[in-house]
Parts: sequence; C-alpha cells; structure tokens
Amino acid sequence: MSNEHKDKRLIILDTETTGINPREGHRIVEIGCVEMINRQLTGRTYHAYINPQFEMEQEVIDVHGLTNEFLRDKPLFADVAQDFIAFIKDAELVIHNARFDVGFMDHEFSMVKGQQLPMTADICTITDTLKVSKDEFGSPKTLDFLARHYRVDGLIDRTYHGALIDAQLLAFVYVEMTRKQSTLNFSVGEGKDGDEDSNAIKRLPSDRQKLKVVRATADEVEQHKERLAVIAEKGSEPIWQ
Repeated sequence: MSNEHKDKRLIILDTETTGINPREGHRIVEIGCVEMINRQLTGRTYHAYINPQFEMEQEVIDVHGLTNEFLRDKPLFADVAQDFIAFIKDAELVIHNARFDVGFMDHEFSMVKGQQLPMTADICTITDTLKVSKDEFGSPKTLDFLARHYRVDGLIDRTYHGALIDAQLLAFVYVEMTRKQSTLNFSVGEGKDGDEDSNAIKRLPSDRQKLKVVRATADEVEQHKERLAVIAEKGSEPIWQ
C-alpha cells in the first residue's frame, strides 16, 4: 500500500434531517462524523445537533428520536458551518446514499448568508457506499443489510438512527466492504537499513534451515470439528473448516 493511500484521511459521515427533500424546506438536525486514517478509527469525531427553526412531525421524531423541545436551544447551521467545514475539508467523505446527505449539506451551505461557503465537492472527494453495495451485490443495499452481512451489526446500539451512531456503524461496514481492495506492494526492498518499505517483500536466504511442520493430532482434529459444530449451532457459519 503506497504512503499516499496509507495516510489517506477518511471522514465517515451521516446526517439526520426533518424530511427527505431540502427543496421543500427540510433541514439538517444532526451531523455525525468519525475520522479514519489508514483504515483505522483515530478517535476524532465531529458531532452537532442543529435547530431546524420549525416544528417536526411526530413520524420524523420517531425515526431519529430528536424532539422539537430538545432541538429548540441548539445552534443554527450557520453557527456550526465553519467548524464542520474545517473538520471535513480535504478528506474523502464516506457516506451511505451520498446524494441525500450531500444534497442537504450543499443546501445548508447555500443558505448561510454572508459567508460564501463552498459546496461539498469543492473541498472533499466523496465515496458512496450505496453505489459500492450495488456493484458488490447487484442492487443497492441498506446500511442495516450491510451491517448484518458483514456481521458488525452487534457492535453498535442503534435503538435510534442517530447520525454519529450510524457513522460509527458505517465505518465498520466500510472496512469490511473494502477489505479485499487492500493491496500489497510486491516490490523487493533494496534500500539501506531503515529505508526499506515496511510493505516490501523481504527475501529469505536460500540456505536457511527448513521450517518444522507441526501437524494436528487425531484428538486435536476431533476437538476442532466439535468446536465448529458449537459455532454452527449458535447461528454462525464458520469461515474456516
């Protein structure tokens, strides 16, 4: 893996909104982001609740659990816009159904008066895991489906579909979804000591001592089969045999 890809900064992002169409006046009420570098969570997050400046319907509240009373004293989008942009700028955004979230983000950016804020694509690259899932499975899949498929659904409590919660779950999904895309650098390290690429193949001397092969005993093979049977009974499919 090249240093360029190794150090790439990813921001896994999700939003919660008051509806499905910003052109009908719907607004963002929550933004959640987690940062990954080298495909690992760094612990840095961005999270904000936002006052949409109007009353939400109960069916919307039932989805994300954010009430009108809770959001009433929260900042406006204009108040958090600069900090939000600073967190995501120059990163690759990973979003499930990016058209939805980016559409809302760009609408909010355009509504902030006196700041001339950029559009999302001007400051970030964007990866849509909904499109990735379509390429992988033949049809677009929900985040819930992907979390179950990659067996990461139990890692996050999703009683409500909060933005930060869903961003954290999507981070786990993304790592599993793109695992096979990780590549090795098949160049032979020929630099001086300390200068070799840590990912380069290191050749062993041809006259080295042969490795000792330790084979499982009959009892160990039987115990292994019994353990696989226990895993299968609990509803999991062993990935090794």
